[in-house]
Amino acid sequence: MTRALVLFAHGARAASWAVPFQRLRELTAQQRPDCKVTLAFLELMTPTLPDEVAALVADGVRDIAVVPVFLGQGGHLLRDLPQLMDGLRATYPEVSFSTVPAVGEDPDVLAAMAAYCAAALP
Repeated sequence: MTRALVLFAHGARAASWAVPFQRLRELTAQQRPDCKVTLAFLELMTPTLPDEVAALVADGVRDIAVVPVFLGQGGHLLRDLPQLMDGLRATYPEVSFSTVPAVGEDPDVLAAMAAYCAAALP
């Protein structure tokens, strides 16, 4: 495969924190059998985004979309992710990179979360 989606999450010290993100990766991969779907972290967990991109490029991937699995566009997405992406573009000029806004800013995602919250009180 020459295309990949990298789900990009914050990371945490507790290994259990990654479990929902791993499930999300599996569900996304089922919906996108045409590309490789991986998971990378900003900090505290591995692989980091640069390490994951290096592995993908070594496998021949030349089109990479980074999907921030964050609720909002805070400092990490306004400052850290653009710096990471600039570095990746400089390191791998032969690769096409793209990003999308934080998953939590999508209206459909917010609607699903609101429905879940509203259902908490019978």
